[in-house]
Amino acid sequence: MATEEPLNAGQNTGLAGRYASAVFELAVETKAVETVEKDLAALKAMIAQSADLARLVRAPVFSRDEQKKGMDAILNRMEAAPLTRRFVLTLASKRRLFALADVIRAFEALVARRRGEVTAEVTSARPLTDAETTELKNVLKARLGREARLDARVDPGLLGGLVVRVGSRMIDSSLRTKLNGLRTAMRGA
Repeated sequence: MATEEPLNAGQNTGLAGRYASAVFELAVETKAVETVEKDLAALKAMIAQSADLARLVRAPVFSRDEQKKGMDAILNRMEAAPLTRRFVLTLASKRRLFALADVIRAFEALVARRRGEVTAEVTSARPLTDAETTELKNVLKARLGREARLDARVDPGLLGGLVVRVGSRMIDSSLRTKLNGLRTAMRGA
């Protein structure tokens, strides 16, 4: 069963895009999109929080079997769905685990497109509270006319404020950028 949306749009080309499209199509066929999405989001968070797991995924020094065994243990512990397990273990067996983060991003983009959402990359000086996240989503929905899915990152170098990127558009209200602008204006005066 094919989906209504074209799967080969922009960011979903290349290795990561092909794998993401494949698992997305299988998830649609088996009505497991939300389950796989939840599993991949949890896996993405675990990789971001664990240097050891990130190294297992990205470092070519680990053998195929070591990567497969390690990922199998992680997937068991998180009680991942069968499709997610098969998919991640296939990546490991084909020595493509290094592309997992890009595959997850491409999968998230396909899910967002299917729901009519837009993904906004948000960088802040500190983690956003739930209230701030809700307010930002509301502002983005009012500006863009569509629901926004936030991909949040923290960069303490911003000092304060936010940098929001939606596609090729960027809204930079960071304190660092404002201070740099002020510094430049003062030099010119």
